[in-house]
Amino acid sequence: RSYATPMATTALCTLLSRTSAFTPVASRAASLTSSSLSPPSSRVIHSLPSSTKSITAFSSSSRPWAYQTSLFSTTEEVDPGVVEGTDLRVLKYPHPALRAPNEQIPAEDLTGPGCEISKIAKEMFLVMYATQGVGLAAPQVGINKRLMVYNESGDPKKWMSETVMINPKIVEFSEAKDVEQEGCLSFPDMGGDVERSKWIKVEAQNLKGKKMKKKFKGWEARIFQHEYDHLDGTVYVDRLTEEGKDEVQPRLDELVSDFGEGGVL
Repeated sequence: RSYATPMATTALCTLLSRTSAFTPVASRAASLTSSSLSPPSSRVIHSLPSSTKSITAFSSSSRPWAYQTSLFSTTEEVDPGVVEGTDLRVLKYPHPALRAPNEQIPAEDLTGPGCEISKIAKEMFLVMYATQGVGLAAPQVGINKRLMVYNESGDPKKWMSETVMINPKIVEFSEAKDVEQEGCLSFPDMGGDVERSKWIKVEAQNLKGKKMKKKFKGWEARIFQHEYDHLDGTVYVDRLTEEGKDEVQPRLDELVSDFGEGGVL
């Protein structure tokens, strides 16, 4: 699923780190240790460094996309199904909500803690933590509003790092780009190389309607761009190369088959 630091307003969701060229997932995971304080260029996308445990146990015998299926997750992504405290669920491609237009949230709806948007953001965090992710966009849980949540630590105990971003927009981005493997909670068991700007400047509102400006670099920039795409009805597979799309097409066909008629490709 992140991005101003942690969740800024409720949809900075699911964006994760992808700041290095593609290398086999297994070898990248094997080199990732708990001593990392920020996502190095060789890190596995969607996993975060942890001060309490290492991810060196991942091996080539594990699922090949185990560390890529949740854009931005602290460990292997999981589908939590029913989450206590909310009726929200992570939608799977090709659910129509992932392609539907997302409404701007009016200023009169932003009255701070206790407002309806605040409640939605709180529930989005519940879903995000249940999936072991670090970011989530509102469309991914069927709410077509321009809202995202993010906590780069992925730790619900570190609630001070939670960021909710409302009506965000990218106002400037670097010409310099890098390529990293990305995955997404809405696209389980798959991933691919995506090119993103190395840094971006963002404007958004918080839950009180106050405007904020942020500059994101590296890990956070990638997370934000991924989640921001969701708000525009764009999914990460849209940004894959033709070769990358060919590689994931069999899995996309499976998802379409599982979803049934009515999906929007």
